[in-house]
Amino acid sequence: MNAPARRVTALAGGVGAARMLSGLAAVVGQPALAAVVNTGDDMVLHGLHISPDLDTVTYTLAGAANPGTGWGLSGESWAVMASLREFEATGPEPEAGRLTWFNLGDRDLATHLFRTSRLASGAALSEVTAEVARRFGVQARLLPMTDSRVETRVTIEEPGGPGSFAGRFAGLPPAPQTPPATPSGQVEIGFQEYFVGLHHAVAVKGVRFVGASSAVPAPGALDAVEQADLVVICPSNPVVSIGPVLAVPGIADAVARRRETTVAVSPIIAGKALKGPADRMLGELGHEMSAVGVARLWAPLAAALIVDTADSDLAPRVEAEGTRCIVAPSVMSGPEQARHLAEVVLGAFTG
Repeated sequence: MNAPARRVTALAGGVGAARMLSGLAAVVGQPALAAVVNTGDDMVLHGLHISPDLDTVTYTLAGAANPGTGWGLSGESWAVMASLREFEATGPEPEAGRLTWFNLGDRDLATHLFRTSRLASGAALSEVTAEVARRFGVQARLLPMTDSRVETRVTIEEPGGPGSFAGRFAGLPPAPQTPPATPSGQVEIGFQEYFVGLHHAVAVKGVRFVGASSAVPAPGALDAVEQADLVVICPSNPVVSIGPVLAVPGIADAVARRRETTVAVSPIIAGKALKGPADRMLGELGHEMSAVGVARLWAPLAAALIVDTADSDLAPRVEAEGTRCIVAPSVMSGPEQARHLAEVVLGAFTG
């Protein structure tokens, strides 16, 4: 029998990944855990550098995340947002929600203020991420996928017709590169505008990761993958949570070299995502909206894929894609379920 994994490195993004990491930490301990986290969702809003996935992972591992939403801080207050809404109502261009479409809690703002100040002083995002983790008592090694700016951009059908989208959301700077020409009636927007501003309720026509091709992995990211006993692809949106991580040159190759000790967890259960638009996004971009579609994406990188018991009938099709199928309960409705799934993940290559 093989020895159980001692050092675990996960590719992570979103609430599902944060819950997976909390389960892994409960089994192997935070010091044995590293995560290479998506920063394609990062944005500058109201002059502040916000890293939603890094913060969600940090707050969750610290036991400080809002249990109702999975993101933000527990016991948060919203005085700043309330005051900003008053400015919206009385400003020169009153428009409900234009400045407050992305909620920032009062305590959460402190994280963004600290990060922005440190970055402005010349610190790298990886340095600041480690400092934020220490402040919250997190012992796991949290690594942004890169210290460079990478922005996930989404092309959608323009709500309201051509030209109607301009100025819909305030506070976001332009993309770092000129967007490509899009067909009439379509518009390219930032991921958070799509995900939060439009509640991911519009069809996606395309996704690109601006700046990824010239980015380099953050210090320690490749080592974390190469030196781990087990690599885990978390149950995150394959397109916009794991996709940006793999788009940074070097990371996908490093994972591929570790394929025989890499296990992925499907975020699609019975054809649906438990949270977010992963199912619809896969379908809109031409992928099968099922665990089989996920297997097709991850088979070159992962020797095993965990699918939920609801998809046990898909096991032969999953394995036909070239990855071993492990059927187990994968809905992390609480800490006990997250720990159980982590034990399945850690046992993927033992026996």
